[in-house]
Amino acid sequence: MNKVLKKILIILSILNILGICFIFGINAYVKKSVNENIIEISNIKENYDAILVLGAGLKNGKPSPVLKDRLDTAYEAYIKGASSKIIVSGDHGRKNYDEVNVMKDYLISKGVPSDDIFIDHAGFSTYDTIYRAKEIFLCDKVLIITQEFHIFRSLYIAKKLDLEAEGLSATLRHYSEETKFELREILARDKDFVKTIFKPKPKYLGDTIPVFGDGDITNDKNVLEKN
Repeated sequence: MNKVLKKILIILSILNILGICFIFGINAYVKKSVNENIIEISNIKENYDAILVLGAGLKNGKPSPVLKDRLDTAYEAYIKGASSKIIVSGDHGRKNYDEVNVMKDYLISKGVPSDDIFIDHAGFSTYDTIYRAKEIFLCDKVLIITQEFHIFRSLYIAKKLDLEAEGLSATLRHYSEETKFELREILARDKDFVKTIFKPKPKYLGDTIPVFGDGDITNDKNVLEKN
């Protein structure tokens, strides 16, 4: 091996190590910076503007196990008086895939009045959901409902977007893809760490819908009429 090639390999190795340190360093920073904002359901005392439930996919037209646990946790927070309003946010970008109405219907089946549930049809990412909670639904303080692996990133985005937030873990069981979720979150935390520096607007915003009104204004029929 000639000296030039050896130097190149050394430089590449150093860059590789630095890259790994950056990825895991940012990941640790994101988690540590919001750790104190995670609460237990027994400690809910504040009157949040809304309980914010992040989408997590459907399975055979019903909430996936991850999403079901988020909705069940949101319901528990609702009946404990955390807020009188719930925002369900997820993917409704296609006619043949409607995550958010399934979320709303599930909560209604548990006894939550329809007008207490706001639908965010354009929650295509965690960043979009939290941005829209502040700018579209005009929330100042929310209780974010998601699993532990996802809660750190959600709270970090809220912090950087100046949305006061606390997080309640919806981890109620072991999930078959839990390891995959955890590994994916490491890179996602790094991605949103960078994204929150620039604070880009989501592709879809629209008119404001104050969360203090009637949630049924966000039902599909009313959204279509408004547009």
